[in-house]
Amino acid sequence: MFGAKLRQIRFGLRNPRATVAYPLGPKEPEKGYRGRVAVTTEHCVGCGGCADVCPSRCILITDLDTTTRVMRRFLDRCVQCGRCEEACSYDAVRMVADWETGTPDRHDLFIEQTLFMGVCDRCGRCYIPAHPLDRLNRVGTRMDEPGLLEAFRARRARGDDGGGATATAAAAAPGGVEPPGAAGPGAKG
Repeated sequence: MFGAKLRQIRFGLRNPRATVAYPLGPKEPEKGYRGRVAVTTEHCVGCGGCADVCPSRCILITDLDTTTRVMRRFLDRCVQCGRCEEACSYDAVRMVADWETGTPDRHDLFIEQTLFMGVCDRCGRCYIPAHPLDRLNRVGTRMDEPGLLEAFRARRARGDDGGGATATAAAAAPGGVEPPGAAGPGAKG
């Protein structure tokens, strides 16, 4: 028994340290790590290719009118598969090597883009698939979040523009309109 403990101590002292000083020091992720999603709105053309390939449906698209498209990403549902980055032909979506995404506020894991689509016929030609089988499943006007569209129309009917689509969409952020499949206001928890 005593000899086994001595062998264990000798083994522990002879081999290098196996732990890291993570909480006290930075920990670099491994090469090729797919972290959180980052979006560059200036590069995005609003084709919807990322939403079509998302397995967790955390990217929702709603056309508010003929010139305005709102793309909302609920990153608390993201499985970090990287399909949205692969599908984006315009380098608007990237998976950055940031893995510390724990937050007490859901708004930190929410990205909303309001895109001007005035000259777009929504035919799907702007989406360039990497493979012929990766073509868009849905073209034309989209309405993934009917509640967002209803709020926009009600606001417009009242004549309360208040910042346009951005203000309307911000009012229906994660605390307001839940993504499909989430527990609604009447759900018991």
